[in-house]
Amino acid sequence: MTDPAKDHAGLSDTFASRRYFKKFDTIIRHLTRVAAAMQAEGRLSKSDVKVLTAYLMRLNFTFRALSMKYLMAGRDTGRFFGSLAMDKRDSGFPVAAELMTMANDAQQAERHLANMASEEQLKDDMVRTIISDRAVPSKLQFALSQRLYYQELLKGQLFWTQNDPVCEWLKNIGERRRRFLLHWAAYDSQVNLPVIYLMELEDSGKVALPKDERRWPEVQAHLMAQALAGLKLVTIAKGFDEDFDDLHPKSLRRYHVGPMYSSAYTEQSGPLHRVLEEAEAPAGQDWALAWTLEELESENVREERAGWFGTVEREIFALDPFGGRGADTGATRTQRAIILPQRPFQVLAELNPPGFGDVQKFVVSEAGQVLRY
Repeated sequence: MTDPAKDHAGLSDTFASRRYFKKFDTIIRHLTRVAAAMQAEGRLSKSDVKVLTAYLMRLNFTFRALSMKYLMAGRDTGRFFGSLAMDKRDSGFPVAAELMTMANDAQQAERHLANMASEEQLKDDMVRTIISDRAVPSKLQFALSQRLYYQELLKGQLFWTQNDPVCEWLKNIGERRRRFLLHWAAYDSQVNLPVIYLMELEDSGKVALPKDERRWPEVQAHLMAQALAGLKLVTIAKGFDEDFDDLHPKSLRRYHVGPMYSSAYTEQSGPLHRVLEEAEAPAGQDWALAWTLEELESENVREERAGWFGTVEREIFALDPFGGRGADTGATRTQRAIILPQRPFQVLAELNPPGFGDVQKFVVSEAGQVLRY
């Protein structure tokens, strides 16, 4: 059994740490543009793009907070405070423990800030140290970085290891039947990747789901307990359908954001590793990000006896008919995509490694352009 810790790397070099966070800031901005481009092509709905963009922005705010926390990584600050732990082998993202620690820090952010000097005072003290003592104010810089970190935490809207379900009304179908969009997200600790879920369901209950004090907490707890990347969509949907007789899941979508590949930071094996090495792209463009969408749709409904005289609806889910793969994937269809800058894409096209024929390629530029191949 391999030790997961061996797959983790601490970014203890100051400039490597800052480049890492800058890289992710760039990647996430490109991701939002890719989502918008997919909406323009009719491949994603407006509601999906709205939800995805919100979670991606929360992910970006999380990286911004972590960048403040580790702003002085590798510098002599008079105390050891560690460095960002990232998954260099599989995901390229920070390990889930970083987000767990951040959640704990957020609970105590106000108390920490109350005992810290203000931002203006710290900056004034830095200037005095530089002019009077002719020294680098490393300790003050560290204090300021921690203050900025806690300020980011107080702003909220961050991506946590568990992001509880939200229910949005879509339309009324009849007097006592409504259609809702549920969305939730998790930072899967097994693979160190953010995963986003969207479910469209019909509610035939007496009270609308988000106002139902009994069902809504149960639904939230159920969905978060099933938010594991290793579970098949059909397993999640069938379990939900069987546990809630008056909630009818019509579709379930799961977005896997990542892995991130980078010749400077990650050590994944496979063709993309070779592509990035041969591309020799300049800093900031030596990356590629995988993006996978799994979709499960209900194709029919059957009635099932419940009790002595009652019946309940049960969904029949459509599985991918091609080559029997649906039974393996547990989805109606799976779309794989990769987002990368122009230079790595050119090398990918030249090498043309096997397995990339059905993968959508989104090529992004610094100017914000998105091209699909």
